[in-house]
Amino acid sequence: MNDHHSHAYVEDRSPGTGRLRPRAAFASDLPVLRLDGDWRFRLASGLDDLTADFAAPDFDDGAWDLLAVPSCWQMTGLPGEPRYGAPAYTNIHYPFPVDPPRVPRHNPTGEYRREFDVPDAFPAAAAVLRFEGVDSAFAVWLNGIRLGDGKGSRLTTEFDAAGALRPGRNVLAVRVHQWSSGSYLEDQDMWWLSGIFRSVSVAARGIEDFFVHAGYDHESGRGTLAVDVTGPGQVSLTVPELGITGADPAGPHVIDGVRPWSDENPRLYQGELVAETGERIPLRIGFRTVAVVDGVLTVNGRPISLRGVNRHEWHPLTGRTLTGDTMLADVLLMKRHNVNAVRTSHYPPDHRFLDLCDEHGLWVFCEGDLETHGFEPGGWHRNPSDDPAWREAYLDRAVRLVERDKNHPSVIVWSLGNESGTGANLAAAAAWIRQRDDSRLIHYEGDWASCSYVDLYSRMYIGVDELAAVGRGQEAPTADPADDARRRSLPAVLCEYGHAMGNGPGGLSDYQQVIEAHRRLAGGFIWEWIDHGILRHAGQDDHRSFYAYGGDFGEEVHDGNFVADGLLFPDRTPSPGLVEYKKVIEPVRIRIDPAACRITVLNLHHVRHSGYLDFRWTVEDGGEPVGSGSLAVPATAPGATSTVEWPADLTAALDAARKDGSGHEVWLTVTAVLAADETWAAAGHEVAWGQGLVVPAAASSPFPPAAAIAHDGYVALGSARFDTRSGLLVRLGDLELDGPQLDVWRAPTDNDLLGAFAEPQITAWRTAGLDRMHHEVLRVAPDESGLTVTARLAAAGSSSGLHVVYRWTACDGPDAGQARLRLETTVTPDGAWPVPLPRLGVAMSLPGTDAEVEWFGPGPGEAYRDSRTAARVGRYRSTVAAMQTPYVRPQENGNRHRVRSARITAPGGTLLITGAPVIDLTVRPWSTRALAAAAHQHDLAPDGRLHLHLDHAHHGLGSAACGPGPSAPDVLAAVTAAFAVEFSTTR
Repeated sequence: MNDHHSHAYVEDRSPGTGRLRPRAAFASDLPVLRLDGDWRFRLASGLDDLTADFAAPDFDDGAWDLLAVPSCWQMTGLPGEPRYGAPAYTNIHYPFPVDPPRVPRHNPTGEYRREFDVPDAFPAAAAVLRFEGVDSAFAVWLNGIRLGDGKGSRLTTEFDAAGALRPGRNVLAVRVHQWSSGSYLEDQDMWWLSGIFRSVSVAARGIEDFFVHAGYDHESGRGTLAVDVTGPGQVSLTVPELGITGADPAGPHVIDGVRPWSDENPRLYQGELVAETGERIPLRIGFRTVAVVDGVLTVNGRPISLRGVNRHEWHPLTGRTLTGDTMLADVLLMKRHNVNAVRTSHYPPDHRFLDLCDEHGLWVFCEGDLETHGFEPGGWHRNPSDDPAWREAYLDRAVRLVERDKNHPSVIVWSLGNESGTGANLAAAAAWIRQRDDSRLIHYEGDWASCSYVDLYSRMYIGVDELAAVGRGQEAPTADPADDARRRSLPAVLCEYGHAMGNGPGGLSDYQQVIEAHRRLAGGFIWEWIDHGILRHAGQDDHRSFYAYGGDFGEEVHDGNFVADGLLFPDRTPSPGLVEYKKVIEPVRIRIDPAACRITVLNLHHVRHSGYLDFRWTVEDGGEPVGSGSLAVPATAPGATSTVEWPADLTAALDAARKDGSGHEVWLTVTAVLAADETWAAAGHEVAWGQGLVVPAAASSPFPPAAAIAHDGYVALGSARFDTRSGLLVRLGDLELDGPQLDVWRAPTDNDLLGAFAEPQITAWRTAGLDRMHHEVLRVAPDESGLTVTARLAAAGSSSGLHVVYRWTACDGPDAGQARLRLETTVTPDGAWPVPLPRLGVAMSLPGTDAEVEWFGPGPGEAYRDSRTAARVGRYRSTVAAMQTPYVRPQENGNRHRVRSARITAPGGTLLITGAPVIDLTVRPWSTRALAAAAHQHDLAPDGRLHLHLDHAHHGLGSAACGPGPSAPDVLAAVTAAFAVEFSTTR
């Protein structure tokens, strides 16, 4: 115990002392003592506040708190107030002065103690103490004996416990420091959290390690199996399904007719290693071969396309501490949304997650625990990546990554880390990996300019035009001709794209079209899987909950809600972005050709034929089902296309719909669902769908003219009443209204507010005054055929404006209380308009806090002009409350795109809206101003009015928060536009 006051290891660049050689994560039937549970805990403020002799077995810790292990100590006490410090979020900047390897002396330090009993029969002489994850640096004492120290927070660390472990009572003491030299290597885009956040155990060790090599020859269909075993003693291999019994693991064993492992068919052969001591270790063997062939990424001889996500480990109450059920939920959600690949950004995950990827089928880019992004603001000065003093730490992280996860068939690529510049230490790590495991590829995006030590040309957040150039091999050359030639021979991958922050990402279908058009493009990974929101209460006595982000814990430096950029909301509810992505990347494409009366099915799988799917058709007339049935589609081979003529029952249903003469649109929808249960979803789960318009809507009847009559204070037009001065519609039949009026502003999205590579769009919008436009009525003119209102929309101080003409026509229906009203709006820009408009439409309101909404058009969820692939035409019903999308930071949301007609049933009456022919519809219980001002969802409250937006168009969503803005066709330019909408009411 005489050295426990030495803290040099905290700032020492060394990755640790006293540690055992890294090895694979595996199960054994040898005994294990699980040490998870309540530990005694004290949080010291820093190195000057440590507890003397805390590691002594007889130290009295009775007054200390109890803290769960595993856990992150800053998350304790939530959703109320954090009990031990607080979470802090930065994307790039270190939350302390950059002076490597030094860290602040005010360094919160967790002191942990755990008593446990060791049975007499436990083989203490062969025991190891295993930590699966500790953030950041830690030192360990067992029964007062210092075993060592370690860094590398998200990597497994083992110590030899044999000399300290004893039968009966044992005391484990661990000191965990929030900051260390290792923190400079762990600047990943995530919350800074500390503690023993993964499991701890004492395990008997027999077989030290093994490495399964299971290759597949796609030409012969043979598998080759060899298992390298690290002693002691003799070990035999048994794999019953392969006819291997009691064999030499090293083999090699050549087996004819094996079924290879892939994401689509994750075939695992169950095996076992048996030591002469009797120890048994279960194996799950997947045969597969990863290779680059003519610049194309292949597995088992077939090109693959990565439909991936970047996944951080996250839970809104426990941070990076996840249960097995949570990990399984992630995997199942991915598979159910057609995701086939995961990049474990930016560290190795809990090894149990990789077990699930093996079982259910996900390609994995397994990433090292490395990021030094915080050196970039200083021009990468003193960046560890090229500093020889850090070489050992870099190699240690690479070695521990590979050794732990080397037996997972799902892992096809080793990724060195993320955003750490370039340098000799990264090259050395790549060289070590290539020597240790040449069966996988090496990835690191930071080397994209040369690709001198990687096997993939990796980029992030480039636009579709540049991506297409890369696909053609026409990217800009590198400085070195040799590097340039090598890079052009490599597959290209988007390690990050489609930044899923807030409302977005837009343009995913554009990326996918380019990816599918070029064999060199191996696909990519959306950033990212889940919003890292932290569940909190609004106040000490206010238990309304919300999701906190950067700045909500009083951080000195932070990056706001940039941490909320996932396809899942923090509670793992799929966002509209994930629903869109599922449709964009569906592995089977269904196209309907009404003119030829045929259906085409394109199979985009790389090994699986379409026979695992059932195809079904549905015909809807005006959104109401009029027929359905099954569709016989032949089992279509990977990459092949099948064409199916319409079956007789489908033709009959369409003929009946045509003869019905309803005048409504008739749509044919074909879905592909699982024919049988899979490990990741039950039979009937929808994988893909296609839709086609078979009968267009009949033309609407013209309005008979009705005179507008001026009265004292109002103008009457049929059953409508308008204010004489403002020209606003104030009543239609018995329904009180306010508006409509031209509106060009939206509550800014995260993609509007942020610009990673260009000036944020919001800057130009606010400079133009679009957030403070004034509506000046110039003339209210009733006449014999209707009402004309002219106005100008402009901002104070601006000479640019928008001229607007509202032309109202009306007629009364045959039933009392019915009214029909048509608004034609013409907008003409006046002056210079160098900026696009956020939206172009009219806004109005009616009394109420909630209402029933029914619409015919795309749905059921929100959709925008560059994020609408997943919306299918139908008839949908919802409440206003349910139509709000709860983004972690409130923003523009809930738009229903290209709505044909809608019915809003509020307490004061029913309003019917009809597009002429279509309109974008948003209904909210709060105003745009309130939405824009809210920082969190609990800041929003119904104001007694239902706010309607009837839009001609929206500016695209894009991905500008960390990527490109909307593509040119999705930019809403300020040009002359005209649009129409009709209103009616019923009692």
